[in-house]
Amino acid sequence: MLTYPNIDPIFIQFGPLKVHWYGIMYLVGFSIAWWLALRRSKPENSILNPAQISDLIFYGAIGVVLGGRLGYILFYDLQNFIATPLVIFKVWQGGMSFHGGLIGVLVAVGLYAHKINRRFFEITDFLAPLIPPGLGAGRIGNFINGELWGRPTDLPWGMVFPHVDDIARHPSQLYQAALEGVVLFLVLWLFSKRHRPTMAVSGLFLIGYGACRFLVEFVREPDTHLGFIAFDWMTMGQLLTLPMFIIGGVLLGWAYLRR
Repeated sequence: MLTYPNIDPIFIQFGPLKVHWYGIMYLVGFSIAWWLALRRSKPENSILNPAQISDLIFYGAIGVVLGGRLGYILFYDLQNFIATPLVIFKVWQGGMSFHGGLIGVLVAVGLYAHKINRRFFEITDFLAPLIPPGLGAGRIGNFINGELWGRPTDLPWGMVFPHVDDIARHPSQLYQAALEGVVLFLVLWLFSKRHRPTMAVSGLFLIGYGACRFLVEFVREPDTHLGFIAFDWMTMGQLLTLPMFIIGGVLLGWAYLRR
């Protein structure tokens, strides 16, 4: 049995100014995405040049932050927001939704694709393999914050989160960091190294993330104020992930049928 190390969520403080680890993890994710994108731009047939990549990462960052926060408020914390509207600005406390962030990125990509006269799915296929490292970094941020812990377990690597209770639980944040951040990245990066029909990489990303998230939700403690959404086992995360399977499967199938 392990014990949560009780990491200080504040990385550094200058008087009233606090730099949180959670924000640092987002910066790490965007930096890795930018670096990987530059690597993908080296082949002569790349659809984006380095200057366009920088702009795309900027658009994507705005989409992630705005969409992620609005999505969390809408899907997970609407009642608290209605009672205390200013809670929407407390991003340093966590409270970012992947599904909201995904919607925000898709909107940003749509705007940028129109700006540079590129097809939407050309951009999403280019961008999809760059996203998992940021997801992994975000889950490490969740772990540092001591949030989104797992359900009770008797496995040897069960972890006690003293600020929650004295029960050994799944370190589900680390499971997600490994699956969403490492495994999904390797699958997408290797898959995209060969020429694929348009929409195929985007479809595989949706299916891959959906599978990782759906499985981990079985060992992740549901949000206390939400509980199970359906069938006494389905969480909000699983419910929001189901459309990803469907859309991803349609995109992947359509990509190869059209080819």
